[in-house]
Amino acid sequence: MNGEEAVYEKGTTFEQIARDYQKDFEQPIALVFFNGRLRELNKTLKEDGTVKFVTVADKPGVKAYRRTAVLLMQKALDDLCGDKGAGVRVLQTTGNGQYCELTGTDIEVTDGLLKDLGARMRRLADEDLPIHKENRSTAEAVRLFHELGMTDKEKLFGYRRSSRVNIYELDGYRDYFYGYMLPSTGYVKNFDLIRYSDGFVLLYPDPKTGIVSEYRPSDKLFATQRESSKWGEKMGVKNIGELNEAIATGRIQDIILMQEAQMEARIGELADIIATAGSKKFIMIAGPSSSGKTTFSHRLSIHLSALGMKPHPIPLDDYYLDREKTPRDENGNYDFECLEALDVELFNKDMSALLAGERVELPVFNFKTGRREYRGKYMQLGPEDILVIEGIHGLNDKLSYSLPGESKFRIYISALTQLAIDEHNALPTTDGRLIRRIVRDARTRNTSAQETIAMWDSVRRGEEKYIFPFQESADYIFNSALLYELAVLKIYAEPLLFNIPKDAPEYVEAKRLLKFLDYFLAIPSENIHHNSLVREFIGGSCFNV
Repeated sequence: MNGEEAVYEKGTTFEQIARDYQKDFEQPIALVFFNGRLRELNKTLKEDGTVKFVTVADKPGVKAYRRTAVLLMQKALDDLCGDKGAGVRVLQTTGNGQYCELTGTDIEVTDGLLKDLGARMRRLADEDLPIHKENRSTAEAVRLFHELGMTDKEKLFGYRRSSRVNIYELDGYRDYFYGYMLPSTGYVKNFDLIRYSDGFVLLYPDPKTGIVSEYRPSDKLFATQRESSKWGEKMGVKNIGELNEAIATGRIQDIILMQEAQMEARIGELADIIATAGSKKFIMIAGPSSSGKTTFSHRLSIHLSALGMKPHPIPLDDYYLDREKTPRDENGNYDFECLEALDVELFNKDMSALLAGERVELPVFNFKTGRREYRGKYMQLGPEDILVIEGIHGLNDKLSYSLPGESKFRIYISALTQLAIDEHNALPTTDGRLIRRIVRDARTRNTSAQETIAMWDSVRRGEEKYIFPFQESADYIFNSALLYELAVLKIYAEPLLFNIPKDAPEYVEAKRLLKFLDYFLAIPSENIHHNSLVREFIGGSCFNV
């Protein structure tokens, strides 16, 4: 441990070992890697090995803290309102918290109720109650969840091939969680509860400081995701169990067709909004990695053309500075994500000239040579012409500072997964995008799943810095997630993930994703239309993606 050798008796828990080393860490130790495998603290030492500690500030520890806080909240709610039939549905992540709604009761979410709920949670945390893990057969788990009225989990495990299920128990309250937990309630010291929309948000502490910061809602993003989730509920597919049921009973083709029709209708409505606005010349599109920006841009352009407009794609990548002029990050590597990696002055000069009706030769960036080139790509805007500009800085006004606000229409696109694992386990939107990217990178860039996972944290940091702060400034937020897509991506992603060596640092994440994909029944891609957004990742698109 930490480069030194220590001796402990066989059967010692990792929690006992962690206590001896806690003084060396600012944040509480949450989990350990033992011989490269992630372990909960209540597991015991059975053989010689190497220990690496994981705190609540590290990614696996952050997730474990949040899951444990959700279990604590469920137990506290059951203590307060369980006799009235009250339950809770844990829905999407919003800001620094998790949005939840009460179920099975007409109890209103009030400040008083949340105050009582928070007080009960803190009392349970002060009691430092142990959280036990029970390993049961899948058949036993299905029966248990049926008895508990947890129908989402009953259906989820009804389609599970794994023979065993881990169930967590807190003072008589039992539930299943997708991922590891902390060993006791005493680890969950910081949280808060706040009313929002039709429910409430369970706020989590900042991983670095341990302090719960003020909730800053992303109202537009939240509304978009809730609208998508309610559409899934209307289709009878709000969670993985219901999706699997639709696949098993032969309903999935109708659901695919309805989902694609719904997305096409939303793109058409968006085109109508842009056309009706009249004065828009620049459609600025931005979104995080693997959101389907390219396919979306093509499909939007088709709808705009059908309305008599003449859309022209302008990739911001063509305005990259020559490679040697690109800024470097703190590690000395080229920082292609920052705004300064683009020739902002030239972009504004060209766009302003086009807006004034001038004929302009636009650049093309050669990624092989790392230099900007001019290849006779001339453009001049007429009354019906409109530019579709796609890039991560599209919503940042510093990029297009010289263009009048009324000439721009800003679109934020992201894959906001509307599907849940079950009533208490939301499906992380970042997992869906990561799986999209693994499949696409292997197909188009010959990049292994191991390489994609290795750089994912860096990609996410760039998104947090350069994309997410501007999402609420968008005129329109478009959700590119498809209800059925993970069941399709599963076929392509699993072989790539299985190819990651067990001794690789990325294996832990690969194993987690494989476990996640194991929830899904697979859907063959033959009947998915060639203009579908999912084709951008699996191949076979009618667009040049």
